[in-house]
Parts: sequence; structure tokens; C-alpha cells
Amino acid sequence: MVAHPARSRRAPAVEDETARRTRERILRAALAEFGAKGFAGARTAVIGARAGVNPQLISYYFGGKQGLLDELRRRWTEAERVRDVPEASFAESVKRHLDATLDEPDWARLVVWQALGDDPAGADPERVQRDRLRPAVARVRQRQRAGELTSTVDPEFVLLLAYAVAFAPVAMPQVVAGLFGMDPLSPAYRRKCLRQLLILVQGGEAA
Repeated sequence: MVAHPARSRRAPAVEDETARRTRERILRAALAEFGAKGFAGARTAVIGARAGVNPQLISYYFGGKQGLLDELRRRWTEAERVRDVPEASFAESVKRHLDATLDEPDWARLVVWQALGDDPAGADPERVQRDRLRPAVARVRQRQRAGELTSTVDPEFVLLLAYAVAFAPVAMPQVVAGLFGMDPLSPAYRRKCLRQLLILVQGGEAA
């Protein structure tokens, strides 16, 4: 039987879209599993079950668990580049990162696991973090020279405070809720802590 020409032309597109959706389901499931258990504790069988697919598709699409982690980290790095707008103020930059972290806490958990050394490639976590953070420290120093931020606080500590504000609700949600009496992921927490951070690093009352 000869295939219908229209169907033959449409079939690859339909297949590609199905494959794309399957890949995305697997990635979202992997993000939740890695965020909850880290790379070492995550299991491909659980990821497959979360995604509603045969776990063998993980190897088919990503080459295995390591490939999944690599793709997730690549996406996070790319998203950070998009958020890192050079002309943005310090306040705008922190707000973008704060929203990204707390809108998608599973992504933040993935970053926390990596910072704790959950790196299957065996890279030195201290060196990885140092290399990644050095440009950010340099940008804070530039802001201090421009007068946007107070120069009475070390640039490294300014950056540490910004990271603490963004990641504490994910790493220590009970502590944040106990201190502030509010949902750690809520807009109210973001507004309050961003304002307090700016008061500290700008050397006066925030607008």
C-alpha cells in the first residue's frame, strides 16, 4: 500500500514534537529527583516513573543519568546568562535571581547540591565555585567604585549576603519561616529581604 503523501510529510514533524515533549517530561522529572536527593541518591527508575516513561528512554535521549544532569546544569547556566543583564542595577539583578530561585526551587536545590560537592565528574567543588564567582565579585567591586554600593563592606561579603537571601528559603525553609513568620517562597519574603539587603549594601535606607 502506498502511503498518503500528506501523512508522509507530516509524520516526522509529529514524531519530533512527541520526542521533544518526552525529553522535557524526563528533564522535569530529573530536576525534581536530583533536587530532592542529589545526583548520588537519584535513581533513573524513579525519574522514569515520575515522567511516565520507560527508564530506557533516559539512555536513549540523554545517554544516562550523567547526561541528564549535564543538560540540566547547561540550562541553568544559560538561564543565568539571560538574567545577567550588564546594565541592570544591583537591586534589579538581585530581584531577578531571587525570583528565579524561589519561583523554581528545584533548580535552586540542584545548585545547592552542586555547591556541596555532589559532582559525579569529581571536580573540586571549591575550585568550581571560585572560578564561577570570581567575575561576580569583580562586578560588585565595580559597583562599589561607581558609588552604587557602599565600599565599607567587602565585595565578597556583599555577594555572600545576596546568595544567602536567595538560597536560605530553599536550604533552610523552616528557619526562614520561623524568623519571619511567612512563606519562604512568597513575594512578601522577597520584598522584605531585598529591602533589608539593599539597606545594608547601599549604606542607608533603601527607596
